[in-house]
Amino acid sequence: MCGSVPPSMSGSCGCIVNGELYIFGGCCDDGQTNEHYSVNLSDGKFIWRKEAHRFGSLPSPRDKLSCWVHEGRIIYFGGYGHKLLSEINDPKSFTVDEASWAEDVFWGWNNEIHEFDPERSRWTEPQTFGRAPAPRAAHASAAIDSKGYVCGGRIRETRTSDVYCLDFNSWTWSEIVSSTAAPTGRSWHTLTTVSDTSLFLFGGLSEDCRPMSDGWIFNLETRGWTRIEHQNKDKPRLWHTACQGRDSDVIVFGGSHDYILLVDKGHCNDALVFQTQPYPLLRLCEDFIASHASVFQHQILCLPPKLRNAVQKRMTFFRPSRKGLNIFKSVE
Repeated sequence: MCGSVPPSMSGSCGCIVNGELYIFGGCCDDGQTNEHYSVNLSDGKFIWRKEAHRFGSLPSPRDKLSCWVHEGRIIYFGGYGHKLLSEINDPKSFTVDEASWAEDVFWGWNNEIHEFDPERSRWTEPQTFGRAPAPRAAHASAAIDSKGYVCGGRIRETRTSDVYCLDFNSWTWSEIVSSTAAPTGRSWHTLTTVSDTSLFLFGGLSEDCRPMSDGWIFNLETRGWTRIEHQNKDKPRLWHTACQGRDSDVIVFGGSHDYILLVDKGHCNDALVFQTQPYPLLRLCEDFIASHASVFQHQILCLPPKLRNAVQKRMTFFRPSRKGLNIFKSVE
């Protein structure tokens, strides 16, 4: 890597727009920041640059925020950071952390919406309508079509599992009240889109500061939560990342399996795979052949090229690691 490489940070927020990775906010050795960086992932050069904003006002420094991408623009929500007393205009959008302040600088949680247009290097702060979520940080978010969803996070000294929706076309907030028993409150979890009508929640830090390993599906049509069984119950995670994989699988990487303040221990570098939907027949066949490659090694070579390549890719997935264990473990 070269160019204006971002400093070492935690709690920053990243997304990809048109082949560019954008990183905003985070906490470095000097505290929270509102600097914006990007790197082109498609040209093979991987040169970082510090974004210069031409129009609008930068959000205040913050970390533990989230973002969505909509129509080529990045929409940032929430986080924890600091403001001057003169910048705190609305107590409903910025909750002061009474345990952290210095002279006229106040730290706290916010529920602000800021939009960045990469093409024009322009920041805007759209006016929102409806009932906005309480200011929070370390929450989780996901997007489906023109709507963004927020789940849980830390609100002052509590953690919640409430769900809110922001319509990007009307900038209107609405709370989605669950029709079933909801997961326990949490922060540092992940929320991943797995279909046009469902979201997958995994892990996080509980209200009593306990790392969790539970997985839940939220159905947007029925507004109900369903806890799912999986093979990673012994692998609690918080501060991890997650993304959608093939056939609505969710892949979780990294994070910690200990309380987040234990910064020198508990870090993870394995990947967990969760099956959230029934697999199609072709996927089941590919997995079976790939997981028994030694039995079918001669038949694999006789498969049509496209199918053979697909099976060979699956073989790397099931290939044993040096310790004799599978690198990934899928749920059945």
